[in-house]
Amino acid sequence: MSKKIVISVQSINQTMRLDAFLSSLDLFSSRSQVQNLIKKSQILVNEENKKASFLVKNDDEITVMLSDDFSIIVKPEDIPLDIVYEDDDILVVNKPKNMLTHPTTKEVSGTLVNALLYKYGYDGLSNINGVLRPGIVHRLDRNTSGLLMIAKNNIAHEFLTKQIKEKTAIRKYLTIVHGNFEKEEGILDFPIGRNPNKPEKMAVVENGKPSITIYKVLENFKEYSYLELTLKTGRTHQIRVHLSHINHPVVNDSLYNKTKFKVKTTEQVLQAYALKFAVLKNNDIIELKIEPDSDIQRVLKFLRSNLK
Repeated sequence: MSKKIVISVQSINQTMRLDAFLSSLDLFSSRSQVQNLIKKSQILVNEENKKASFLVKNDDEITVMLSDDFSIIVKPEDIPLDIVYEDDDILVVNKPKNMLTHPTTKEVSGTLVNALLYKYGYDGLSNINGVLRPGIVHRLDRNTSGLLMIAKNNIAHEFLTKQIKEKTAIRKYLTIVHGNFEKEEGILDFPIGRNPNKPEKMAVVENGKPSITIYKVLENFKEYSYLELTLKTGRTHQIRVHLSHINHPVVNDSLYNKTKFKVKTTEQVLQAYALKFAVLKNNDIIELKIEPDSDIQRVLKFLRSNLK
C-alpha cells in the first residue's frame, strides 16, 4: 500500500455506520466501493479493522490504505496559481471559485492540489494528510474563493495546524446575506453537526461540535447586508450554516438558501479575504488581505445602484 488517506471524524451529531459516513464525504464513487475496501482490511478505525456496520463517532481517526493500482491518480496539471505569499515553508494562494481544494475519487482533475503538484511536486509539499491532500492545512468549498495556507513540509504543516487549533491564526471572510441585523456586530455561537436527514448538508444540532462565528456589518441595503466574518472555529460549511440558521442566508447559496438573487454568481457569495498567522522561519506575524472577488463586486454594484 503506497497511498493513504487519513480522515479525522468531526462534526457528526450522532454515531454513523462506517460505510455510511465515508460514503457521505464525497471521496468515494459508491458505498459498495467503501464496503469492498473494508472487506479487504484497507480501512482502519483508530488503527484497528472494523466492519462496515461499525459506528464511528467524533474524534475517531479513519485510515484508508490504497494499493498502487487503485483508481485515484492525481496528476500534476499546469494550472495558474495566484500566489499571495511564499517562503521556504509556507505558501498562501488565492483559490478561485469553481475549484475543489483537493481531489476526490470522483474528481481528480482541475483541483488546487493538481496545480500545487505541477509547481512543487509531492516532495515539495507536506504529506500529513495523505495522497489526496498534499500540503493542504485547511480547505475552502468549491465555490468559496480566497486565501488558503499551504504547507511545504510536515513541520510547517503542524505549525500552521497548531495556530488554527489554538485560534491564533485569524481567518476573515466577506459575504452578502439576506436581511438586516439589529446589531452591527455580534457572535453566532451554535453547535454544528451533520444534518440527520441529508448527510451532504450540515446543520445546527443540539449535540454538534461547538462553533463560533463573529460578524460585523460593513454596509446595509434594503433587505440585504454586506458582512465581514471571523472564524473562531472551522466546521464544515460553518458560515453558511450559521447565517442560514438565523434567517440571513448567504446570497445564491443553493444548498442552504433556495431564493435566487437578481444577479447571477458562481454559487454562494462568500470569500476568504484576510489571513493573519505566524511564519515558521522567524515567528513573524504575517497579515494578508485581498480585494473582494468579482461576484461580491457585481452584487455590491447592483445593491448600491438599486437598493440603497
